[in-house]
Amino acid sequence: MKRPRLTLLPRIWLSTSVGLTLLFGFTAWLLQRHTLDTSQASVQEEISSSLHAYESLWTSRSETLGSIAAILSSMPNVRDAVRTRHQPTIQDVAGELWTRVNDNLKENAFILVISPGGAVIAPFGPTTGLSLPASWPVVRSAASRFPKQVSGFVVLDGRLFQLVLTPVYVDGAAGPALLSVLLTGFEVNHQVALKLKESTGGSDFLFVSSGHVFASTLNPRATAALGRLSLDGKAPSAVNDGVTEYTALSRALPGLEGKPAGSLCILRSFEATSQRIATLRTHLALAWLTAMALGLAVSYLLARRIVQPIHDLDTAAGQVSRQNYSLRVAVRGSDELGRLAATFNAMCDSLLSAREELIRQERISTIGRMASSIVHDLRNPLAAIYGGAEMMVDTDLQPHQVKRLASNIYRSSRRIQEMLNDLLQLTRGGSKQRESCALREVVEAAVRESEPAAQRQQVAISMQLPDGLTAALDRARMERVFLNLLANAIEALPSGGAIAITATRGQGHVRIEIADTGPGIDPAIREQLFQPFVTHGKKNGLGLGLALSRQSILEHNGEIWVEDQASGGACFVIRLPLEPSLPPI
Repeated sequence: MKRPRLTLLPRIWLSTSVGLTLLFGFTAWLLQRHTLDTSQASVQEEISSSLHAYESLWTSRSETLGSIAAILSSMPNVRDAVRTRHQPTIQDVAGELWTRVNDNLKENAFILVISPGGAVIAPFGPTTGLSLPASWPVVRSAASRFPKQVSGFVVLDGRLFQLVLTPVYVDGAAGPALLSVLLTGFEVNHQVALKLKESTGGSDFLFVSSGHVFASTLNPRATAALGRLSLDGKAPSAVNDGVTEYTALSRALPGLEGKPAGSLCILRSFEATSQRIATLRTHLALAWLTAMALGLAVSYLLARRIVQPIHDLDTAAGQVSRQNYSLRVAVRGSDELGRLAATFNAMCDSLLSAREELIRQERISTIGRMASSIVHDLRNPLAAIYGGAEMMVDTDLQPHQVKRLASNIYRSSRRIQEMLNDLLQLTRGGSKQRESCALREVVEAAVRESEPAAQRQQVAISMQLPDGLTAALDRARMERVFLNLLANAIEALPSGGAIAITATRGQGHVRIEIADTGPGIDPAIREQLFQPFVTHGKKNGLGLGLALSRQSILEHNGEIWVEDQASGGACFVIRLPLEPSLPPI
């Protein structure tokens, strides 16, 4: 027997696989999204920290320069030297002091003595390699805020400087008079930007004014690309140089004249973060594949463990539907499936017991029906035999009377013999001996034997059977079949009628119809018409004629059934195979 396919297992496995895939995919997306958000927040915090570090460092430098200038301007010897406006005198007085101050600053700072008009009187220390401008017009612009120190950024001769202006006053007849200005500061260049990057943990710096880049820690390509952007935001924003993405934060550089001298852009690259995210994605993909493989394996085992008992129950149910009540399924565990298997086995036990009880009751019922039919059907012929024999023994009869009684006894004993033969055929089955017979001869033999009874009831029998219909038959049994059908038809026509026997040749078979003009088949027995001991409205008979006829036809590889007629009456149809040598019509 071909086992049914496990169709439930693939569906459970597929649904579980889809569920696991969606679950792991959604989890990985959430983890990646959380990592990206965390990285972006971390970059923004880093760039904000870099801004704070820059502001602290820049403020510290500005305050240091201002303090140094204030101290120098308050020293009497320095004030006297500045008053002379003699460069060698000024440098002799302040040279050693400035050297110690500059060493402490560790910057390429400078200090100049500037006239109120902005001209350089003398450098307050060495200026080798600085290439400072000879005139500083910003001194005149900032004079309105004197005597306070003025600090800020300024662009001069294409260069960016951070300056602190400290005015030096002397007492005169009209009050304090501006003697000169100590200009302290340093140039903002690439070296300064690199030192800022080192001190702020790796953030990049870009000093820009009017589209011109004065200092940058980026490569030339990124410097040129980002230097053209307008970055005036108060909050971090994303920028791209065409290759790398950055988070940028921009701040204005306060100028000496009160207006912004430029802007400072602090940038934090996403390259390291992107690499970490790429690595995370790779790890997530590997983890997802591993988890999926393990999940699919586990889900397959679990699904198979669930489906296999169901498959066993399905197979067992199919066997039970074929009346195989002895099949049992294995009980695995005490869970719901185990209890279902135990219940199924108990059901099979109940069905088997019920079947055995039904068979026993059916056998008892069959024996009772058969005994009742035999007693009922044998009573009349036995009574005739008993009565005839009693008259022949106790009464002196004339020869013609004896002959008539003997004839009655003979017919009654023959009827009993026929009943016994029917019972014998029912229990033993028919013989397997076949011979080539002409169907017309077999039917004619049955018709000849039925004609006396038909004439008594005024029933006309007609035949239309073509010649040449030959089949391998057990002649005696097939004659008995047609004889039973004719006898039933004659008995169904007590007031006369007609019986028509016709045959039609088909492809390798013949169709024989026996139709009468009687009342037809009673619907009460139509479904059980070919079952043993089924009879209705008959005076004699065990109800075995049609059952034995059907059995004989089935053993000849044929079929028999009953059809309705539009004009009324019954029509029995027999289909028998013809011998292979005969060509079909």
